Order: sequence, then structure tokens, then C-alpha cells
Amino acid sequence: MKQRVPTELGERPISKLLMSYALPAIAAMLASSLYNIVDRAFIGHYVGTLALGGLTATFPFMNLGAAFGAMVGVGACTVISVRLGQKDYATAQNVLGNAITLNLILGIIFTIVCLAYLDPILLVFGASEATLPYAREYMQIILLFNVISHSYLGLNAIMRAAGHPITAMLLTVCGILVNGLLDPIFIIVMEMGIKGAAIATIISQTVTLAAILFLFSRKDELLHLKRGIYRLRLNIVRQTMAIGMAPFLMNSCACLVVLLINRSMQQYGGDDALTAYGIVNSVVFCFLMIVMGLNQGMQPIAGYNWGAHHNDRVWQVLRYTMACATVVTTCGFLIGEFIPEVPAHIFTSDEKIIAMASHGFRICVSVFPLVGGQMVIGNFFQSIGHAGKSIFLSTSRQLIFLIPCLIILPGYFGLDGAWYSLPVADSISCIIAISMLWWEIRHIRAKETAGIHG
Repeated sequence: MKQRVPTELGERPISKLLMSYALPAIAAMLASSLYNIVDRAFIGHYVGTLALGGLTATFPFMNLGAAFGAMVGVGACTVISVRLGQKDYATAQNVLGNAITLNLILGIIFTIVCLAYLDPILLVFGASEATLPYAREYMQIILLFNVISHSYLGLNAIMRAAGHPITAMLLTVCGILVNGLLDPIFIIVMEMGIKGAAIATIISQTVTLAAILFLFSRKDELLHLKRGIYRLRLNIVRQTMAIGMAPFLMNSCACLVVLLINRSMQQYGGDDALTAYGIVNSVVFCFLMIVMGLNQGMQPIAGYNWGAHHNDRVWQVLRYTMACATVVTTCGFLIGEFIPEVPAHIFTSDEKIIAMASHGFRICVSVFPLVGGQMVIGNFFQSIGHAGKSIFLSTSRQLIFLIPCLIILPGYFGLDGAWYSLPVADSISCIIAISMLWWEIRHIRAKETAGIHG
């Protein structure tokens, strides 16, 4: 039976190829962001601002869960892309099976540990006595079905590397539509409150995961489910974890950062400030998800062509992706600076919280045009297998720059200090990322020249 090999990654014009791979990923990521906005809007308007504050306290939890899913999914996606470029189809097949096994193991461990210490963790993450019941209700449901979330995130990334970016998008959008339909039913009609939002999320992810598993069960696919690929192989696990460590650390650091932001908001502004940050984070995340979609489109293209030694195509896709990402974050900057009240009204009608969110939004996006390029550069190093550089760029913004700012600045500037920490860290990180990319390009091109004349 004929199997389809995604050779277009090394043949089609880069601009068209990036759009064909990135647009589906962007649509899926943007739809996911819009779902989160709708989800939180329902909670803010129909359950209350305290519930919205409780949901904000779960952000670090969600970052931590995404960290484990990304470690396996993104790592496996990159390894598969490179192996396909090298035409090593047997190893790519085993990476798929190992990714499934790793997701099951990590998902179960994460659920057991977090459920055992749920309340103390949520209090550390910024929940107050008033918002804790809402945060607990939501996370209990999410954690019980955490294996589904891990597996869904991991396999969705692998679908793109296997040459199915449009299918990955359609399945994600389908799941989000299911979620959007179930939200008002569970939250409003059935009066289940924030618990209803969690149930809707899990049901939608289950539907999507089932569809993904069905696609991978087809034997006419180059990568498909079969016996013998699920036993963990040390070399595959090591490669997957090494490359996936960058997004893992990035999301783990994001967990720590959001924890510190939540606590600063709670300390200097109370539950209202925490709710305002949740609103700002939801809107900013919408733009960041679009950039992440661009990165996901770039990843298999850069990985395949790097493995096939088509370096000119690697540089092309990097340039296109950086330009598109900068346009996206500049749009976020313009909205945040000139009409921040408009997105804030989506979540609540409380004028005090809208004012706090609008003020914070303006500060957060003050250097936002720089953020797109910085994110692409970090993902680029990951895409070509330079895990160490990617890990450094992923973590330096948060560990080396942002966390010290979050510790120091609020002591001098109060609540504004917490807001200002974000653009300060972004500015420094952008300078570091551009410097590293410039050095890497010079180094690689020097090696190419030596090879040509050697």
C-alpha cells in the first residue's frame, strides 16, 4: 500500500510552504485563544469576578501541565521532522509510539502528585480564601483527565510533522467548537459554574484526541500506530527530552513567573488586581498564540531542510517567520496602547477592574513589537536541534531577567512594578536573542565557506 512522504518540505517555495503549514497552526492556536476568551467571558459575566480571579490562579497549573505536554510533543515533532528529512522512516515511526507512552506515564504522575497537594499549590499560585473554592473546582476536573490533555497536545504537534497541518487545524477547531457549544450549556443552563467550564474543556479534548488516534491508525499513513513502537527506546527518549526540554523549561518558567505575578497582584492590589491580570494575560496570550502558530509552521520546514542540508531554505523560512511574527505583535501593541478598554469589556462590566486591566495592558505591550522575533529565534534553534541554545533563550527571559524584576520592582513601584517587569525583561531578552542568532549565522556560513573551498 502506498504511503505518503511529505517531501514538499524540501521542494515547494518557502513563502507558500510556510503559509500552508503556519496558517492551519495559526487558525488552531487563534481558535484556542478565542475559546479561552469566550470561556473566561462566560465565567466573568455569569459566575462572577471572584470566579475569574480563581481561574487566574490556575494559570501556573495550566502552564505546568502544558510544559510536560510540550516536552514530549514538540521534542517528538522535531525529531520526526529531522528523521523524515534524512529518510529514516523506521526511527520516525518509533518516535510516534514512544511519544504516546511518555505522555501516558507523565500524565498519570502529574495527576497523582497535583491532586494530592491541590489546595496548598493553589494558595502558593495566588489564590485567596475567596477565590480558592473556584480554583479548586476547576482544577479537580482538569487534573482527573490530565492524560487526555497531555496526549492531545503531543499528538497534535506530531500530526504537523507527519504532513497533516490542515487536518491538525481542523481537528483542533472542531474540538473548540464543541467546547464553545458546551460552555453555555454547562455554565448557564445546567448552572454548574466554573466546574461546567472544566467539563466542557475535557469533553472537547477527548473528541479531538479520538479523531487524531483514528487518523494515526490508518495503515496508508507513513506514520501510523502498530505493534512494537510503544516500548521506550533510550536513544529516542533522550533525543525527544533533550529537544523538548526547551519548551518544557519555557512553560515551567512561565509557571513560576505567573506564580510570582499572581502573588504580586494579590499583595499589592488584592483579588481585583489578580482578576485584571487574568484579563490582560488572556488578550496578550491571543497574540502570542498566533506567533506560536507561526513557529509550529516553521518547525517542520526548518527541521526537514536542516536534516537535508538545504541551509538556504532554512534561512529563508527563518526570515519569513520573523517578519510575520513582528507584524502580529505590533498589532497587539497598537490595540494595547490605543484601545485597551475594548478587550477588557469582553470579560467583565466592572469599571474598576476594566480600568486596572487597561492600565496594565498599556504597560505590558509597550515593547511588544520586539517579542515576536525573540520567540521565533528561540524556536528556530529548537527546530534545527540546537537544544542548548533554545533552552537558554527560553529560560533566560524568565529566570535571569523577569523573575529578578518581579522580586525587585514591586518593592519600589508597587503594583506598577509588577506590570513594568514584563517589558523590561522583553527588551533585554530581544537583544540577547538577536546577538545569538547573528553569531550562529556567521558561524554556520563560515563552515559552509570552508567546505566549499576545502
